[in-house]
This record gives sequence, structure tokens and C-alpha cells, in this order.
Amino acid sequence: MTTPAEYKFHPQKKSTIITAPFSGGQPKGGVDLGPRYILEAGFEKQLQGLGWTTLVANPLEGHEFELKKTNDKDSFGVKNTQIVLDCNKLIFESCLEAHKKDTLPVVIGGDHSIGTATVAAALENNPDTCVLWIDAHADINSPKTTDSGNLHGCPMSFVLGIDPESFPPEFGWVPAKLKPGKIAYIGLRDVDDGEKAILKKYGIPAFSMYHVDKYGIGKVVEMALDKVNPDRKFPIHLSYDVDAIDPSFTPATGTRVEGGLTLREGLFVAEDVAQTGLLSSLDVVETNPLLGEHENHVLDTVSAACAIGRCAMGETLL
Repeated sequence: MTTPAEYKFHPQKKSTIITAPFSGGQPKGGVDLGPRYILEAGFEKQLQGLGWTTLVANPLEGHEFELKKTNDKDSFGVKNTQIVLDCNKLIFESCLEAHKKDTLPVVIGGDHSIGTATVAAALENNPDTCVLWIDAHADINSPKTTDSGNLHGCPMSFVLGIDPESFPPEFGWVPAKLKPGKIAYIGLRDVDDGEKAILKKYGIPAFSMYHVDKYGIGKVVEMALDKVNPDRKFPIHLSYDVDAIDPSFTPATGTRVEGGLTLREGLFVAEDVAQTGLLSSLDVVETNPLLGEHENHVLDTVSAACAIGRCAMGETLL
């Protein structure tokens, strides 16, 4: 029988669910509805059922004017610079406050551009934090390398400080404290050429679906942790994009790529991180209820997002 996870950095099992209903990092509407659907599915009660005390923070509430967006690139080659910045600052402050109150931030999005804020806050709280980025995409383009200009594909470049000369000045506030050896990717299968070059240049551990197929998901998680947290003593920030899971299981998401993790493999990642006892913060992003072709697509994706969160927060099969 699985031993219940003990959370080294949150032994009191207090959490803050932080809603991030934001879609400005990419062009498709509806991802801003993800947090509402996840909460309406009973996510907060599910965490409480696992023994967590919960608070809900809504840092974007009252800032609707900032959520208007454009599909035009600016002079830096990216879109919606100001509103992505404004969103990230609010999310960063909310995450940091949660950390300082010794509660585990659980951020539900929203698009993955908010990863700039969540990772930056985790490192601001504890600079030894390592990051597991579970995603079909590396999201490590800089404004210099991005073809689309969508900032949900750039969050890691800001916190790693990659190509800083290309950063819009609005992002000058971001503390670039993440070291290349402290982030590992799992589930990659759609990586831009510029991103491949960045991963190779900086020696960033990256495990694609090839590695999952070759070694199995259990071994891949072990190898990823061996790279970024070999002694299993540092806090882990788990940033989980639902598109890491194959779209046959999570169809209501914005950038679907065939050939992803099965639902069981995807949940295992969250379960195995929980078993380390080192989880210190969590993102679950890119649920887009408007992109389901029918109601079951939406239900399947929302259910998967909730299950990822529950597994990371200690739910086990036995």
C-alpha cells in the first residue's frame, strides 16, 4: 500500500488556491475560464478531503481592463507585453504572499505565460527550488527566438535570463534566479528549433516522449529528479500543462499535440512528485472549456486537471 505523502515544506497541509483566469499569453479565447470550471468541479473540496486547509485568492479580480489583448506583435516581436506583465506581477505577489504565510500555492490557469510569475515567486521564497515543467512544449523561447510572439511560449526565458537584450523593458522586474541545472522537462514533443538550440546551449535536462517510450514514465521522473534534485532535499515547483497529456484524454486545451502521455502516465508524474514529500508549489494550466467539441471533451479535461492537482496533493490509488 502507498505510504501517504508527508510534505516536508508544508507539514501543516495548508494551501492557497490562486486563480489565474488569464488568456493574454496566446490568441485563443476561453482559457481564462479554466479556473472557474475547475473550482465548480469541486476542486477545493477535493483538496480539503485530502486533509488540506484551503484559502482561495483571486489576484486578477477587479483588473478586467488589463485582460484586453491584441494579436499584433510589438517592436520586440511579442504580443500583449503590458497585460502579460501586469498579470504576472499580480500572480507573483499572490504566490509570494502564499509562500510567506507557509501555505502551498496551487495556481490554476489560465495560460502558461503565468509560469513566469509562479516560478519567480517560488525562487524568491527559496532560491534552492527546482522546477519540473510537464508540457508538450518547452516554453523557453525568448522574444529573440519566438516565431509566434505568443508569450505563453516564453515564460522560462524570463526566469532563466536567456537573451536578456531581447526582453521588453516591462519584464525588467522579473528576478532571473533560475539556473539551467534546476529545471527539467517531461513530456516534450513539439519543440521549436530555437528552443532546441537553447536547451542544448544551456544543458537543460529535457525528457521527450521518446524517453518516456524508451524508459517508462517512472524511470523518466527518477532521471529528471536526479538531474535537478539529486539528494532529494530541495523544494519542487511542479508546473503542469494539461497538454502534456495526449489530447485523447485532455481535448479542451489550446495547443494540442498527438502522442502525449496517457492519463495514467500523467497522473503518475504528479503522484511520484507527491511521494518525494518535496512539493512546495504547483501550477495546473491551459484548460480551455471553449475548445471542447462537445460537453464530454470539457468534462474530461476539467476532470484531468482536477486529478493532476489531487495527485500532486497526495491522492493515491490505495
